[in-house]
Amino acid sequence: MTTAAPTVGAGQLRTALRGHASGVAVLTAATPSGPAGVTITSLTSVSAEPALVSFALAETSSTWARVKDCQAFGIQLLGAAQRDVAERFAAVGVDRFAPPTRWHTGPHGVPLLDDCAAWLVGTRHRQLKLGDHELIVCVVEHVRIGSPGGSLVHLHGGLHAAPGTPPAAGSPGSPDGR
Repeated sequence: MTTAAPTVGAGQLRTALRGHASGVAVLTAATPSGPAGVTITSLTSVSAEPALVSFALAETSSTWARVKDCQAFGIQLLGAAQRDVAERFAAVGVDRFAPPTRWHTGPHGVPLLDDCAAWLVGTRHRQLKLGDHELIVCVVEHVRIGSPGGSLVHLHGGLHAAPGTPPAAGSPGSPDGR
C-alpha cells in the first residue's frame, strides 16, 4: 500500500470538520496510579456482530500515557445536560475524579461515571498507530442504558445539547424497525 503525500493541512481539515457534529463521551480506565479519564469525540461504532467500537487518543495526551497499557475501558455517553462533566474531563491539571464527580467501579474494575445516558465497558481488541494518534478497537462486553433524552455533541468548537427522544419501537430508525 502506498501513502500519498498530504494535500490538506491540519488547520484546513479542522475547519472543515468543525461543522460535523460528534457525540461526546468520557473514556475511563483503571490504572496502577488510580482512575484515568478523558473527554473524547472520536467514538465510533465499528460492528454490531461482534459488538465493536473504536476511539482515538493523541499520543501526546497525558491520558494516553496513563491508559496505553490498559486492557479494559469504560465509555460513558454523555447526555445533553452533562456539559460540566465533559469540560471537567477535558481540563488539564485537575483531579477529574474528585468531587463533584460521582463514580463507581464497574466490570473489569473500570471507573464508571454516574448518571450518564449510556455506559459501555469493553476490552482492547486491536490497536493501530495512525498519524499522531492511536486507534483502539474494543469488544463491547457490557452495556447499560441510562435515562432517555438528548445527547451532548461537539459542533463548531463548542459543546451543545442535541434534543432527542428515542424512536418508538417498530418505527424506522428504532433497533427493531430498521
